[in-house]
Amino acid sequence: MKLGVYVGSFNPVHKGHIKIINHLLDKNYLDKVLVIPTGNYWNKNDLEDIKHRINMLKFYENQNIIIDDIHNNILYTYEILRDLSLDNDNLYLILGADNIIDFSKWKNYEELLYYKFLIINRDNIKVEDYLKKIGKTFLYTIVNDLDIIPISSTYIREKIVNKDFSCLCNYIDKDVFNYINENKLYIKKKSVKKSKNK
Repeated sequence: MKLGVYVGSFNPVHKGHIKIINHLLDKNYLDKVLVIPTGNYWNKNDLEDIKHRINMLKFYENQNIIIDDIHNNILYTYEILRDLSLDNDNLYLILGADNIIDFSKWKNYEELLYYKFLIINRDNIKVEDYLKKIGKTFLYTIVNDLDIIPISSTYIREKIVNKDFSCLCNYIDKDVFNYINENKLYIKKKSVKKSKNK
């Protein structure tokens, strides 16, 4: 079984995330996708509680899309895949092309190269050039047959903070919007603190 591992903050999950997952399943890149929202171990001030982010993702769970609530507080991606590989030796790490740019800065990135990669091409990034800079041989597929929705969770949060709900239906599904509204998520403007060590 080809199991894709999709790690991210999903803060909140949006239609772009789901389009990627469905595309990889529909086009038989993968048999199943394990979606792993990350804990707040980098102390990001803008991250909603992990339980809310899991609950929003649960709207999409089915027999082929599994929402993980076990590995959320594992610090590094290589540790997550190491644990998952105990039960499945056919793992595919799903990455956006922008993650390849600084991939060599990831913690123990060389261990991750033992797994297969599905790299979602976006923003006209010259993926092959960055892959060459990694300087090691590993198995990867560049997904070029997907039209990326130009959207980010940051943009959605800004819309919510500014109470601009007019176009949110273009970016997040109704169930997610209702959940955010009912639980009063993303109301206070918060600063963003990023880490490139994943």
